Amino acid sequence: MTQDVLARERALEEALAGLRSVVVAMSGGVDSAYLAVKAHLVLGEKALAVTAESASLAEVERADAREVARLFGLRHRFVPTGEVLDPAYVRNDGLRCYHCKSELFRTLVPLARSLGFAHVAYGLIVDDRDDFRPGHRAAAEAGVLSPLADAGLTKADVRALSRRIGLPTWDKPASPCLSSRIPYGTPVTDEALRQVERAEAGLRALGFRELRVRHLGGAARVEIGASEMARLEDAQTEASVRAAVLAAGYGDVAIDRRGYRRGSLNEVLRVLPVASV
Repeated sequence: MTQDVLARERALEEALAGLRSVVVAMSGGVDSAYLAVKAHLVLGEKALAVTAESASLAEVERADAREVARLFGLRHRFVPTGEVLDPAYVRNDGLRCYHCKSELFRTLVPLARSLGFAHVAYGLIVDDRDDFRPGHRAAAEAGVLSPLADAGLTKADVRALSRRIGLPTWDKPASPCLSSRIPYGTPVTDEALRQVERAEAGLRALGFRELRVRHLGGAARVEIGASEMARLEDAQTEASVRAAVLAAGYGDVAIDRRGYRRGSLNEVLRVLPVASV
């Protein structure tokens, strides 16, 4: 653990203390879990972790959020959000994440106000500013804070600091919502989300950790993390992967030999850095 990382952690702690109270959007992923725990450690009962429940949240993420809250004694609740009922979200153009985060913050900001919390925060990190992140625009419009990014924390920092405090998510693969598996221009439906969830659960049951099942209508494309791709050299393992995806209801399955790539469906978009706010 370098002194620079520890200095960034201290900057985060000082920023959280200055908020006095905060609601943290906690999805169950690496970054939001760390932010929720740090807010709890700094602010105690003046920090509330909230997990948004909708069709786009996989059950494995619900379970991880519950487990983090249990292990660290977080003040935590689930709240329903209705992004999948929004035609602009269902349309699934390049601004899907903007509509999702807008719905999230339309829920959390009034909730925070009603419960007497001064601020709402979410787990944006420095790395995210180099990817296509229209959700950051929604956060800026809603006045939602991004303390991790403001403190200069990277994904590597968050993983190292999470491990230091015993967070089980420290080495968890990135886990965006299920809708991120559906190509832009293909409508987001409950049927497609459940199909993706079943297929990915089947691959996890085979022992794979970093993976995506990209929904291509009646077919699916499987991406496996680089460190696990060698397992597919075994013909029986590859056959089991194909069988697991077909069992989820797909008519055909392709395995991407390039492996998992973060944001591969964003390759069709013109990717611009997201400006800081």
